[in-house]
Amino acid sequence: MNNLLKLLFAVGVLLILFTNRAVSQDIGGGILPSESEFKDAKTRVWINTYGNIRISKRLFWIAQTHFRFEETEETPFVGQIGQIYNRHAIGYIYNKKVNAALGGVMRINFNTDESSTDRNVVPEFRIWHQYQFAQPLYNAMIYHRIRIEHRWTQGFEENSDYIFRNRWRYMFRAKIPLNSQKLEPKTLYISPETELIMQSGKAVVGSVMEDLRLTTTLGYILTPRLTVAGGLMYSQGQTLENPGVFKQNWTMRFHVYFSPDFRKVKNKLPSIHLND
Repeated sequence: MNNLLKLLFAVGVLLILFTNRAVSQDIGGGILPSESEFKDAKTRVWINTYGNIRISKRLFWIAQTHFRFEETEETPFVGQIGQIYNRHAIGYIYNKKVNAALGGVMRINFNTDESSTDRNVVPEFRIWHQYQFAQPLYNAMIYHRIRIEHRWTQGFEENSDYIFRNRWRYMFRAKIPLNSQKLEPKTLYISPETELIMQSGKAVVGSVMEDLRLTTTLGYILTPRLTVAGGLMYSQGQTLENPGVFKQNWTMRFHVYFSPDFRKVKNKLPSIHLND
């Protein structure tokens, strides 16, 4: 045991020394500022659809499409299209409160720099898997989600190389009914949410915190299979070019959740907590 403690202590010291050395040098072509700097906040609008389509007793298909707009100098507030997400996965239902999924993402990135002479559109590819846990709390529901993404990104410059990064995401979310004692059709609910997104990879160096997202959403359950929601999110995170410089955004988010079930009635399980 003593030898193990000594080894762990030595590894910890080496990690601290390595980290200090890494962040004290020029990073991404820029010198670390003497204190953290925050860029001016940008405004964005996200329109998202989330589909959980039951395939069998234990399997479901996740089908998501996101349209994300961000402001530019010429088009403030809503701005122009920045990204289009097409995210799919096959999910597995362990029980009513636990499920997991594995799939891929095709994201189309649009160049919103109006002064840029580089390419206007580049693709981004991801493999992702997630693990979601739901638990009741009085008349509300609490969700914990762990999502891990392996992503390949490319700049807008011609012939730029792809870089590989991992994203490590944890989300905590609550759904609290406002006009009912439980989450059922014709229920208005409020949903506070926070998500921390960390990243790693050779290109990351010191910029490990990609995003911290704080969101409040108001939703309405139309039917057991259809819910609409909208809310406001504030986010901030380190820029990849310099870990001492932080980006920040205010984002209006609009969601449609749908969960069709085409199985025969005799094959259906009781309702489960799948909504992302």
